[in-house]
Amino acid sequence: MNTVEASVEVAVPIDTAYNQWTQFESFPRFMSGVTEVRQLDDLHNHWVVEVGGVRREFDTEITEQRPDERISWTSVGGDVRQAGNVSFQRMDETHTRVTVQLEWEPEGLAEKAGGAVGLDTWQVKTDAERFKDFIEGRNTETGAWRGEVGPQTEGGKTTQDPM
Repeated sequence: MNTVEASVEVAVPIDTAYNQWTQFESFPRFMSGVTEVRQLDDLHNHWVVEVGGVRREFDTEITEQRPDERISWTSVGGDVRQAGNVSFQRMDETHTRVTVQLEWEPEGLAEKAGGAVGLDTWQVKTDAERFKDFIEGRNTETGAWRGEVGPQTEGGKTTQDPM
């Protein structure tokens, strides 16, 4: 698995940055290579990505979501293996550090070569900067979901508690 991480400081309050990140269907507006994200329900998203001429479709499941703190996910089913986390740290009233961590399994020669020379790291950093430009340019989120997702203490099932 390849692991990449990028952080960016955005000039918006933490709730604005977090709220925007919960709007998964807006990701193509600031993530290059992401063609479409369809939110299937509160926990599941369907992704269509095209990177280096390779098109992939896969589903992800939110495994943890804590308002103004973090959103974590993992791929489910299919051939794409990926997991990630985005965390939010309040710097002051109007600035937030957003940190994206992604683990993914490159497939094929092109993806393995791209990962070996750091193209995956460059892509995540570039997308973090594009998120910064997007949210600062708007200065408000396109929507919000303030629900909480996390493991229960019994049975390891995922629960959601809308706020």
